[in-house]
Amino acid sequence: MSDASFIGQVNEAGNAGLDAAYDKTGEARPADYFALLKPRVMSLVVFTGLVGMVLAPGTLHPVLAITALLCIAIGAGASGAINMWYDADIDAVMTRTQGRPIPQGRISRDEALGFGCVLSVGSVLVMGLAVNWVAAAILALTIGFYVFIYTMWLKRRTPQNIVIGGAAGAFPPMIGWAAVTGDLSLLPMLLFAIIFMWTPPHFWALALYRSDDYARAGVPMLPVVAGDRETRRQILLYSLLLVPITLSPWILGLAGPLYGSATAVLGAIFLGLAVRIWRGTGDRAAKHMFAYSILYLFLLFALLLAERGLGWGA
Repeated sequence: MSDASFIGQVNEAGNAGLDAAYDKTGEARPADYFALLKPRVMSLVVFTGLVGMVLAPGTLHPVLAITALLCIAIGAGASGAINMWYDADIDAVMTRTQGRPIPQGRISRDEALGFGCVLSVGSVLVMGLAVNWVAAAILALTIGFYVFIYTMWLKRRTPQNIVIGGAAGAFPPMIGWAAVTGDLSLLPMLLFAIIFMWTPPHFWALALYRSDDYARAGVPMLPVVAGDRETRRQILLYSLLLVPITLSPWILGLAGPLYGSATAVLGAIFLGLAVRIWRGTGDRAAKHMFAYSILYLFLLFALLLAERGLGWGA
C-alpha cells in the first residue's frame, strides 16, 4: 500500500471518528477553548519570551511588558487552535490526542478555525500598535511558520517535520527581545539556536515510545519512517550539537559563570541520557529523556534570568 493510500485511509478513519463525535456534541465550555490553546506548550513559549525580554538592554513599561507577553501567549495559543483544526482527523485516531475538544465533539472544526484566526490577527495587531511592529512582525512570522510550514506542509510529508518546523517554537526569545529594543542582536539569536537544536531530540524521544500512535495516524515521524535505531542515532547527534550551542552565550561573554558552569553539568546529564537511548535501553530511557529535556530547557533559561537578577551576567 502506498503512503498516500495509507494516509488517505487514516484520514477517512479520523473523519469518521469526528462525525461520530459531533453526533453527541454538547455546548463548549471555557475550558475547551482554553485547551485549544495548548496551555502546556504556551507556558514554555511565554517563559522563553519573558527571558528574551528581561535580557534585552533597555526598559519597557510594565503595562507594555505584560501586553507583549499576553500577545506572545495568545499568538502561540492561536497557532495551537489552528493546528487542532487542521489535524483534527489524525487527532481522532491518536491515543495521545483523542481527548482534545474537537475529537471529543465539544468544539467544531469551524469554531476552532475561527477562534484561532481571530486570536492570531488580534495578537499581531495589538503587539504592533501597543509595543512595536518589529516584535509584531516576528510574532506573525512565528504563527505563519507553525501553521503553514509545519502543520500544513511538513508534518504529514517528511520525517524532517520537527527539524525544520521546530523553528516556530524558537522565535519567542527574539520576540521578547524585539519588544524591548525594536531590533535583534546576537544573544536572542543564540537563544533561538538553543531551542531550535533542542527540539529534535526532545520530540524524537517522545516519538520513540509513541511510534505506534504516529504510525496509526500516518504521521511520518522519524521512528515510523527510519526505525528506532536511526532515531536513537539522530538523538545522539543532535544532542552532541546542542550542548556546545547551549554554552555559546557563556563562551562569547554574553552570560556569566553561573550559567556556564551549571549549563555544563546539565548538558552532561542530557548527553548521558542520549547515550542511554543510543544504546537501545528501551522506552524507559526515551521517557526519561523527554521529561528531562523539558526541565533542561527551562533551567537553561532560568539560569539566564537568575544571573540577570543577581547582576552576574554580561
